[in-house]
Amino acid sequence: MAKIAFLGLGAMGSRMARSLLAAGHELTVWNRDPQKAEALRDAGADVALTPRDAVADRDFVFCMLRDDIASRQVWLDAEDGALGGLPEGTVAVECSTLSVDWVEELAELCRRRNTIFLDAPVVGSRPQAEARQLIFLAGGAVEAVSRAEAVLLHMGASVHHAGPNGAVAAAKLAVNTLFGIQVAVLAELIEAVRYRGFDPAHLVELISATPVCSPAAKAAAGAMLLDAFPPLFPIQIVEKDLGYALSIAGLGESTPLASAARNVFARAVNEGHGTDNITGIVQLYRQPGF
Repeated sequence: MAKIAFLGLGAMGSRMARSLLAAGHELTVWNRDPQKAEALRDAGADVALTPRDAVADRDFVFCMLRDDIASRQVWLDAEDGALGGLPEGTVAVECSTLSVDWVEELAELCRRRNTIFLDAPVVGSRPQAEARQLIFLAGGAVEAVSRAEAVLLHMGASVHHAGPNGAVAAAKLAVNTLFGIQVAVLAELIEAVRYRGFDPAHLVELISATPVCSPAAKAAAGAMLLDAFPPLFPIQIVEKDLGYALSIAGLGESTPLASAARNVFARAVNEGHGTDNITGIVQLYRQPGF
């Protein structure tokens, strides 16, 4: 079993860390709010006071955070940043959904320190993390992915080597963008047919019977019909990811559909729906004049 540090114990990170404990790894955890680490301490993990303290003498360091700002702080803080304390030979694995620019910058900083770096964002949400069914998109050297694969599979169902650092971040943002656009369009259609007096549930049933409907879109449509918006993938995070996706091309004009979808999710955030699940976007289309 490996010596592992896990940085960031939010909805996803806490579940992933617990899976590593269940697999028998020696685990040290850190979270900005130390109270969120107490349940893992009770389960057998050590709790560090800073990211730098957490990574000492570790074989692997995993990070699961909200955005570029949080990731940069955890890795690069002058006093407590994890990068400054990584032992030689440790594999640093960034699982957060981040911008391509920041992932490439972090990868270069790790190279300068002769540190092995993987970006390994996940496809899946809380239920998949709970069931160890996450899909990892791993970026970096083939040898590094192979070294980390067994540990990743203690948290997920599969590991896909998707290319070099940065390309993987782009792939993850593409996945989230495609999903966001599908959900936004379904919300439009559901409320459009409702406005005309048709049964939106029947529309969803018909669309779901065709090859054009993905399983994820079908599940999202069903949740919208039920007004079920538990924050598995909150709208404010969707908007953040779409913003990062737009930065890949450099200009929003190059990605008009993604730009339009981001504007819709940004409006939902501004109107107080940011903490609702992505399916909560349907609420916008019920407002007069939208």
